[in-house]
Amino acid sequence: MKKALILALTGAAAISLAACSENAQQQTKQAADAIGSDVKATTQNASDDVEAATAKALNSAENAMDKAGDKLDRAGDRAAAQADRAGDNIDRGLDRAGDKIENGTAKAREATGNALVRAGEDVRR
Repeated sequence: MKKALILALTGAAAISLAACSENAQQQTKQAADAIGSDVKATTQNASDDVEAATAKALNSAENAMDKAGDKLDRAGDRAAAQADRAGDNIDRGLDRAGDKIENGTAKAREATGNALVRAGEDVRR
């Protein structure tokens, strides 16, 4: 009878271990699935974060380039305005110089004419 009891207890323990092993396998599978889902979600979040950071950096660079372009445009406009003013100053200076030459020429013509008239009067005397 002892042998039968030991045999029965051993059988019950084996069945219990088999059931426990199947339960442990199921729980391990569920844990692995949960870990896999967590890894997938974490990877997706990291990818989304990198994508967002990249977009932000590109937008920032684009804005900086736009600002630099605007500054260059304004500098070009200022340089063009200064060149126009310089051209206007040169034109005024040339006009004044031309007027002075014209006045000098007129005075020289008048002085030459007066000298010729005096010379003619001297010759007549």
